[in-house]
Amino acid sequence: MRTLLVTGPGGSGRTTVAAATALSAAREGGRTLLITADRVDTAEEQGLTVRRLAPGEEFRDDLLALQNRAASALDLLGAGRLEGEELTPLPGSEELALLRALRDARQAAYDTVVVDLPPVPRALSVLALPEQLRRYLRRLLPPERQAARALRPMLGRIAGVPMPAAWLYETAARWDTELAAAQAVIEAPDTTVRLVAEPGPGGADAVRAAATGLALLGLRTDALHANRVLPDDTADTWFAALIAQQRKTLDEWQEAYGERLIPLPHLGRDPRGADDLAALCVPAPAAAPEPVRWPVVDVLADEGVLIWHIPLPGAVREELGLIRRGDELVVTAGPFRRMVPLPSALRRCTVVGAGLREGELRVRFAPDPDLWPRTR
Repeated sequence: MRTLLVTGPGGSGRTTVAAATALSAAREGGRTLLITADRVDTAEEQGLTVRRLAPGEEFRDDLLALQNRAASALDLLGAGRLEGEELTPLPGSEELALLRALRDARQAAYDTVVVDLPPVPRALSVLALPEQLRRYLRRLLPPERQAARALRPMLGRIAGVPMPAAWLYETAARWDTELAAAQAVIEAPDTTVRLVAEPGPGGADAVRAAATGLALLGLRTDALHANRVLPDDTADTWFAALIAQQRKTLDEWQEAYGERLIPLPHLGRDPRGADDLAALCVPAPAAAPEPVRWPVVDVLADEGVLIWHIPLPGAVREELGLIRRGDELVVTAGPFRRMVPLPSALRRCTVVGAGLREGELRVRFAPDPDLWPRTR
């Protein structure tokens, strides 16, 4: 399944580009699914299915199901029951609905799935959510520490506190399974991100920040759509400064993205309907590029260290941060942060330095004599 995640700054036209991409994929004969939380100006046609997220309905159904499961405890506490009509979605319900749609898409028989993500950086938060939540669940309720059911009453008396109920572990396991399914789609070899931005100073800053955040998550950008590009031959001098500004940014993007830069014309109006989407000439997703590598280079013989190469295009040295926490490395790049598990060889090492060079963070590790295998 080829999955394309589409995002960009607010107002950049990312929903339009996502719909046009899905339409192109469907018209090439592939079974295509478009996932979006916004209204799209295209009707479902042969080969194209549109799933519009309804986070309010899903939040209500989930909360009512949880309320029914905990009915005995709620009755014991004298709690009043919530009715479906009084429930409104809470912050985060849209993100969870999107992750659920990704999970469901993996189980369906589609050739291409196009996902209309929220604007960056909110989109990056959504993409990082499965990994983060699974880590929290493992810390709060480690599966390996779940006591056997027959021992829980005895352990509770010894400890003097009630042991966690079985349903709590079962719920955590179910959540972990669902999050793992969404994470598998996000990290799949056939999943890439397509950025959409208007050429200009604001769009350039947003693309630069998005490239850093995506790289920190280990995600690949297969294309950058420069949206609403004005024609060079316009006779209106009022647009001359705007066109020059667009050209300057397009030249910078061309140098950075090469063939992955795809300019989209300004139609002179807001695109409406399938004909306007087709007029944008947005290509269907091509084959996914090679996965991002974070190699560990062994220079023990020459320098006595192992170097972990972490690609972070667009990162600024002054906005980088590194913290070693056990077997994890906390990497901060501007507003983005990720806790990355260390490769097995680096867990027996200590961090001795780091540097940013040519868009790549290089972290130096020296073997810990107390943990590193000794040679005779």
